[in-house]
Amino acid sequence: MNSNRSYGIGGSTPEEELSKLQEPAAKPKPIKNKEFEARLKKASTALKANNLDALYIDAGTNLYYFTNTQWSPSERLVGAILFVDGSLHYVVPEFEIGTFNDFKGLQGEIIPWLEHESPVEKIAEVVTEGTRLAIDDSTPFNLVSRFQAHKKFEVSSAEDLIKDLRMLKSEAEIEHIQYGMDLTMQVHKAAARILKPRITTAEVEHFIHLAHQKLGIASGSYFCIVLFGKDSSFPHGVKSPKTLEDNDMVLVDTGCQYKGYISDITRTFSYGTPTEKEKEIWNNEKAAQLAAFDAAQLEKPCGYIDDMVHVQLEKDGLGPDYELPGLPHRTGHGIGLEIHEHPFILKGNDIKIQPGMTFSIEPMIVVPQEFGVRLEDHVYMTKEGPRWFTEPAHSIENPFGN
Repeated sequence: MNSNRSYGIGGSTPEEELSKLQEPAAKPKPIKNKEFEARLKKASTALKANNLDALYIDAGTNLYYFTNTQWSPSERLVGAILFVDGSLHYVVPEFEIGTFNDFKGLQGEIIPWLEHESPVEKIAEVVTEGTRLAIDDSTPFNLVSRFQAHKKFEVSSAEDLIKDLRMLKSEAEIEHIQYGMDLTMQVHKAAARILKPRITTAEVEHFIHLAHQKLGIASGSYFCIVLFGKDSSFPHGVKSPKTLEDNDMVLVDTGCQYKGYISDITRTFSYGTPTEKEKEIWNNEKAAQLAAFDAAQLEKPCGYIDDMVHVQLEKDGLGPDYELPGLPHRTGHGIGLEIHEHPFILKGNDIKIQPGMTFSIEPMIVVPQEFGVRLEDHVYMTKEGPRWFTEPAHSIENPFGN
C-alpha cells in the first residue's frame, strides 16, 4: 500500500473514523426574528428607492430569508407579498393554512385560495390597478406569466433587489456558515484516512454522508463528489468512476447544510507518490488560489479576482483564458442559503466587493485526460479585507497539515 499514512491519508477504517467524530456542544445561536424583520424593512426601503409598490417572494430560500418561513416550492403557489409600506401578506392554499401556520416565522395576513381559484387573481383583489410588482427571480415562469397577463400588475424582476440584500451576510449568517464549514473540514480529514486501494467512490461518498450525520447533520451530505486518477480531470465527475489505485490523485468536494446555510470544501491530493507534473500543477493551483485571496480587495469589482487568477495562471504557462491545461470555469461563487448564489467571481462581473460578502475561491486547473486539481475554500469579507472560513491546503502529499 502506497498511502501517505503519516500525513493522514489511508491507514484507518470507516468504523474507526466514525467512532472518533463527535457533534460539537457549542452551536451558533438561532437567527432571531428581529433580523428577519430588519431584512423586510430593508426590502421595503429598496422598493421605495426603486419606485416599486410590492415584492412577490416565492416559497423556498427567499421566503425563508425574508420571513423565517421554511416551505418548499411545489406546483401550488405559496409565497408572500411585501408592500412598500412594510405590510406582509402570505398567499397560501386554504387547505394548507393549518400546516403553514406551524411553519410561519413572522406574522402577516393570509390571502387564501381554493383549489379551483387562481392565486394570482386572489392577490389582485388586494392591490390597486397598475401595481408595480417586482417578482422573485426564482419564481417559475408559469407563475410569472400569470402576473404578466393580469391587467392590475406592472411586472419586473426582483433579482437585483434581492441579490443586493442577500449577498451581504450578517454576523449571525457568517457564524452559521462557519459552523458547517468546520464540520465538513472534519469530514474531509476523516475521509482521507479511510482510503485504500480498490475502494470505490461510492464507498467514500457513503462514509462522508454518515460522517456528516455523526456530526449532527441529520440530512447528511448536501452533495458529494469523489474522483480518483484521470477522473479528477472532469470537474463535476464522470458516469462510471474508477476505483482507487496507488499513486492516484484524489479529489473530494463535499458539504452539508446547517439551519439552511451550506458548507462547501474541496481538497485534491495524492494517494501515494505524486509525479513532478502533479506537484507542479498542484503548486500552480495553490498560487492561483492565493492570488485570488490577495485580489479580494474592498471596492474592487468581483471580476478583478478572476482577472488576477488568470494573470497568475498565464505566468505559470497555463491557459490563456479558458484554454486547457488551465482553468475551465469561473474562480468562485457566493454561498449562503444556496450553494451557488451572488456574487459570482467571474470575468466581467462589476459588482463591487463589500464587507459581508461570502464566496468560494476555487480556480481549478485541468490537465485533460490526466488529472485535475481543485482547492476550494471560502472567504468572508470584513472591513479589513478577506478572511478564510477554512485553512487552505498545505501540500499535495500533506493536504491537512498533519
